[in-house]
Amino acid sequence: MRTFLSFLLALAIWVNSPAYCQSAAAAEDAWIRINQLGYLPSATKVAVLAAKKVQAVSSFSLHDARTGKVVHKSKKVKAFGAYSAFTHTYRLDFSAFAKPGSYYLKANGTRSPDFTIGTQVYDQSADFVLRYMRQQRCGFNPFLKDSCHTKDGFVVFHPNPALDSTQVDATGGWHDASDYLQYVTTSANATFQLLFAYQQNPGAFGDAFLANGLLGQNGIPDVLDEAKWGLDWLLKMYPSKDLMFNQIADDRDHAGYRLPNKDLVDYGKGPGLGRPVYVVTGKPQGSFKNKNRSTGVASTAGKFASAFGLGAQVLGKVDPAYARQLEEKAQQAYAFGLARPGVNQTAPGKAPYFYEEDNWVDDMELAAVQLHQLTGKPDLLQQAAEFGRQEPLTPWLGKDTARHYQWYPFINVGHYYLGASQDAKIRQEFIANLRQGLEAVQKRGQGNAFLMGVPYIWCSNNLVTGLATQAMLYRQLTKDNRFSELEASLRDWLFGANPWGTSMVIGLPENGVYPKDPHSSLTVLQRYRLDGGLVDGPVYGSIFKNLQYLRLINGDEFAPFQADLVVYHDDNGDYSTNEPTMDGTASLSYLLSAHQMEGKGKAGGPGKK
Repeated sequence: MRTFLSFLLALAIWVNSPAYCQSAAAAEDAWIRINQLGYLPSATKVAVLAAKKVQAVSSFSLHDARTGKVVHKSKKVKAFGAYSAFTHTYRLDFSAFAKPGSYYLKANGTRSPDFTIGTQVYDQSADFVLRYMRQQRCGFNPFLKDSCHTKDGFVVFHPNPALDSTQVDATGGWHDASDYLQYVTTSANATFQLLFAYQQNPGAFGDAFLANGLLGQNGIPDVLDEAKWGLDWLLKMYPSKDLMFNQIADDRDHAGYRLPNKDLVDYGKGPGLGRPVYVVTGKPQGSFKNKNRSTGVASTAGKFASAFGLGAQVLGKVDPAYARQLEEKAQQAYAFGLARPGVNQTAPGKAPYFYEEDNWVDDMELAAVQLHQLTGKPDLLQQAAEFGRQEPLTPWLGKDTARHYQWYPFINVGHYYLGASQDAKIRQEFIANLRQGLEAVQKRGQGNAFLMGVPYIWCSNNLVTGLATQAMLYRQLTKDNRFSELEASLRDWLFGANPWGTSMVIGLPENGVYPKDPHSSLTVLQRYRLDGGLVDGPVYGSIFKNLQYLRLINGDEFAPFQADLVVYHDDNGDYSTNEPTMDGTASLSYLLSAHQMEGKGKAGGPGKK
């Protein structure tokens, strides 16, 4: 009997497991995609039914997951027709139902996975993504409990040739993604995002880790420990008033899978004996025949200044002396950028790939508004507005495509701060900019059931996260709910309401479908789980077909859901869709903390200090 009961229990667990759900996909022809993390009671709640055969869906029902009893029926169904791998798609709106509990949906005999409605569904999720940030730490890595890259580094492209190749201390910071390159561009933005999340939603974060990332409480919220880890490294990367560093290492890093504490790549100093630290020159740069298209330094200087400026505000009470150092550095970096307008791109190595950032006024706008918040000087507010007027909409909004990181950061938080300004004219102008950006993407996505108007370019999940952030900031700033359904569709996309029915965040939720086989040495070599990491996300089929060195290694459990339009693979051989990124993950910290606080009935406020 015990054996039989054990068999039944094992069968029940397996039938409800992600593996069963995925393996069963081939035998089905319709699926209901939901946000696996769950829904706040007051949230817009819409699932998507996607089918490969003719379906005539006019109603659906919501069931108690424990009893199977119908608790809600609805005819709020909207048909959208064919999209991606599906011939028929429908939106099933159950927003009217708000009672907390565990449920599933049924329509035309198709059943969704179980999900939760409750005020707590986002609790601790913002802290959860910090796990990935700690895994990415360079210098001392608390996940491996070992150190790496302690010989970094030696200067290259110094304006004084006599100082080229001299040693500097550039240890610390985060590895950019699954390689071990480190960029100021992404690290400064990630640092800002962590600080912003705490500034807006301080009550969402706990204290379970020490400053070095090991377990233990130190009286400081973990998100600030992580942000300070970034700030400490940025201070090393901006050692003096007129000397800024851009990145550590180059694509010589792409030398095969290896753990960071066993990195023996040779940059000319001997295996593992230090990596190049590139100086920001404002000119086209590259150590080999490939060069970037840099035209100035303001994009990088602005990012330094905004991270330092917000850091000075947030950490002022925690460490006043440190905050004064940050303020001085913020002012120096802003002046450095003012004097040298233009973009500073990352440096390519032997391959022609780099972050092709093409805008810089957004960075200087955000820097100026942070310095205004810090000092109260009115001229800085006007300067921020002038920079903002040069780019009212971040250029990818509403467009079909863009080059890799061409418009970075993916949204302009400076517009939000100006939209919260006490200056009525500026406030109106920049609220309108926020609204027009959302309208552009909403218009592009209005013809498909997922409402997806974000282009499927490399790192599309970062764009989804950014746009969801902009939609939430706009809603909280204006109390205007016209984009609530768009905002919900973006949020839900990240956690399973997408063609593949998978969360895009590793380990979240624990009992859901999420990336198990990301492109990372830590996973490939040791099967370590990269909890909290946001993977790149779906790309156009044309991108997947044309990138070099892509190959699926472990089969494709999502094969029924791939299309010429867009693909996503949970396979470590697909670096285009399944590689976690540090900056995208950091950006999630605001979005998740904001939802957590909304669950507690404590929405963040505009421009809070």
